[in-house]
Amino acid sequence: MPEPVPTVLFVCVHNAGRSQMAAGFLRDIGGERIEVRSAGSLPAEEINPVAVAAMAERGIDIAGEQPKVLTVDAVRESDVVITMGCGDACPIFPGKRYEDWALADPAGQGIEAVRPIRDDIEARIRALVAELLPA
Repeated sequence: MPEPVPTVLFVCVHNAGRSQMAAGFLRDIGGERIEVRSAGSLPAEEINPVAVAAMAERGIDIAGEQPKVLTVDAVRESDVVITMGCGDACPIFPGKRYEDWALADPAGQGIEAVRPIRDDIEARIRALVAELLPA
């Protein structure tokens, strides 16, 4: 019987920067072994173009992603919920693993300011993958 695939949901307010970069890294590093979702409590119209450019520097294309609204079902169906500054907007269900990653918001920032945020997210994603997919 195949191992169940863990589901990770990344949530930030606009689902345009941090959560999209995190989802991009997790899809790239975790591959098919982890189901990846992202959403926002107040989704933006489009992904932050500076976040797209920062991820492109790492060879990861998130340009085709669209900000999505956070739903209760998305949280209910996820094993791990990682919030990034959305505060009380995220519903809490028993038995889920919740983490809040304190990350600077890349909104309105230039590429020089977004790179360290991206690199912090990448390090956190690598640690998460090591926990979720023990070798």
